[in-house]
Amino acid sequence: MDEFGTNVPRDDIFSKAVRAGKRTYFFDVKSTRSNELYLTITESKRRFNQQTGKFFYEKHKLFLYQEDFDKFREALGESFKAIDELQGEITRPEKREESSTGGESGESSGTTSGGPKPESDISFEDLDDQDKESGEEEEEDKDK
Repeated sequence: MDEFGTNVPRDDIFSKAVRAGKRTYFFDVKSTRSNELYLTITESKRRFNQQTGKFFYEKHKLFLYQEDFDKFREALGESFKAIDELQGEITRPEKREESSTGGESGESSGTTSGGPKPESDISFEDLDDQDKESGEEEEEDKDK
C-alpha cells in the first residue's frame, strides 16, 4: 500500500541552483501529499564559526504555495520592471549632466523628483495582520 495514496514520490520535482558570490540560491519545486505543487526558495551562505574553527551554512527558506504563484509572479515582475526603470534613470546621460551642472541642462528643475513613488499601499502592520490570519492555514499546510 502506498503511504501517500499516490505512486508519485514526494521528492524534488525540479531543482535549480544559482550561485551568486558567497551565496547560493536554490529553487526547488516539490509536491504535497495531495500532489499540489509548491516552491521553496533557499538562500544559503557559507559562514565561518571562529569558536569552532569550522565552516557552516546559514540557510533561509521561503515556501510559496500554489494559490500564491500568480501574485508572487506579478509582484516579482513589477519589482524587476521598477529596477530596470530606475537603473535606466541612473545611467541616462541627462541625469549625470544635470547633477554635475547643478540642474542647468535645459530641463525645468521640477523634473527630478528622486525617483518614482512606491506603488504598494501595504504597510508592515498590514503584513503582520495577514500573518496572524494565515497562521491557521500554515498549520494545515504543515500537515500535508
